[in-house]
Amino acid sequence: MAKHGKTYVEALGRIDREHEYAPVEAIALVKQLKRTKFDESVEVHIRTGLNVRHADEQLRGTIALPNGLGKDVRVAVFAQGDRAREAEEAGADYVGGEDLARRVQDEGFTDFDVAIATPDMMPVVGRLGRILGPSGKMPNPRVGTVTMDVRRAVEESKAGKVEYRTDRTAIVHLVVGKTSFDERRLLENYAAIVEELMRARPSAAKGKYLRTITLASTMGPGIKVDPTRTRDILEETPAAA
Repeated sequence: MAKHGKTYVEALGRIDREHEYAPVEAIALVKQLKRTKFDESVEVHIRTGLNVRHADEQLRGTIALPNGLGKDVRVAVFAQGDRAREAEEAGADYVGGEDLARRVQDEGFTDFDVAIATPDMMPVVGRLGRILGPSGKMPNPRVGTVTMDVRRAVEESKAGKVEYRTDRTAIVHLVVGKTSFDERRLLENYAAIVEELMRARPSAAKGKYLRTITLASTMGPGIKVDPTRTRDILEETPAAA
């Protein structure tokens, strides 16, 4: 078992590890227990009751967080001609066709957060699955990253649209924002995530759907959140000044 530093142990001591906190309380604790000078991300880890070995019990989609992620999202677009120009005008960080694909394939270049491709580029991009797939960066029409409307896709990604999916253990991992966000902004993002997962619940799901929810900063301890306390989140917290 990895050893943690003194500040981590002290922070852990301030948490009741068996208690499921209301979202408002959990967010406040995450901010209070921030341990580093840099602006840590706030993460949520949601364990579902899905059996992801069955195709009809897998979750995958996108959500536009109301307050963004608090970071610059780097976008790569595989496109040519007019679509490439539109991507550049929309603010894409990297735009190219065969040349960009070769850079990914030959140099292992993956210094971007989101990859978007036009449908005609997919025969080329498809060869990059071994590199882009494991990191969740492979363009996919189901989540809107294979599209002719590259301008909109780039703008939405830059504004904080993120992809979610269950991993092999049926857990969804997402960033809620930054510890520098005020509590209201974090709670609005958290509420949007939980509400989206509830909306996207597969019809084949059986039993308890959202089993456990844990919030944590990048370097902080996990804080359990009561999965049933979602609808009253925003009513519990006053609007930011």
